[in-house]
Amino acid sequence: MPMIRLTVPHDALTEEGRGTVQRELATVLLRWEGAPDTAFFRAQAWSYLVELPAGAQTTAEDEVPRFLVEVTVPQGALSERRKAGLVEDATRTVLDAAGLSRADALRVWVLVHEQADGTWGAGGSVIRYADLVAAAKGQQADA
Repeated sequence: MPMIRLTVPHDALTEEGRGTVQRELATVLLRWEGAPDTAFFRAQAWSYLVELPAGAQTTAEDEVPRFLVEVTVPQGALSERRKAGLVEDATRTVLDAAGLSRADALRVWVLVHEQADGTWGAGGSVIRYADLVAAAKGQQADA
């Protein structure tokens, strides 16, 4: 199941953006992963917001806020095309949540971590990518 973590500097998001960015990023991730839009899969798309304390993030050049989006998915869940779409949409989602323009896109970095098959566990069991594909097909059939 996918997980997404957004790390942001203190006060870098708008009030509205802070309230919506996690669900929006989870929705973006599920869409690009190709998961069915069901309650089961939405509940498995975990989203974390990590807000750093003031002064905890900078670059060697300036103190303009930077944003890090880390996505963890099962290996094989995202083709190159899907990764590109995910990166583009996640970047846009973060920029919107921070009240920034597309000109600020280089301030958002997206790292996609692919978890090797057999190294993901949930509910006390190892979850394999084939299990997730079968579950998704079952959820699509039920829809």
